[in-house]
Amino acid sequence: MKKLLAVTLIVLLSIAALNAIDAHDWYFHIDDDEVGGPFGALLGMFFAGGGILLATLIVAAVGIFLCFLFAGLGVLVVVALALASLLVAALLAPLLLPVLIPLGILWYIVRRNRAKRVEALKAAAV
Repeated sequence: MKKLLAVTLIVLLSIAALNAIDAHDWYFHIDDDEVGGPFGALLGMFFAGGGILLATLIVAAVGIFLCFLFAGLGVLVVVALALASLLVAALLAPLLLPVLIPLGILWYIVRRNRAKRVEALKAAAV
């Protein structure tokens, strides 16, 4: 019984598929010539498949091109950001001078005290 059900289902699906592909109303035009029937359906499906294949290749090529384009633009953006940060640092350097003077004095005092401590340790070690 199960085999009969499977065979019946396969036969009905094949009949439905062949009915969907029935080519009696399909016409394909090449220039001014009208090609109908099964050959016209075959040509129509062949050229439609070729168009889909060609569109797939074109989309893949455009995708690869966009990958290279955006990678190059990414490098340009990183370089532009680096140059902009250098420009901002150069513009802010004179304004930071009042902050850098006390920091320089503090650094000098700390370095001098460290140097005196190192000399004292050397003298004590001998």
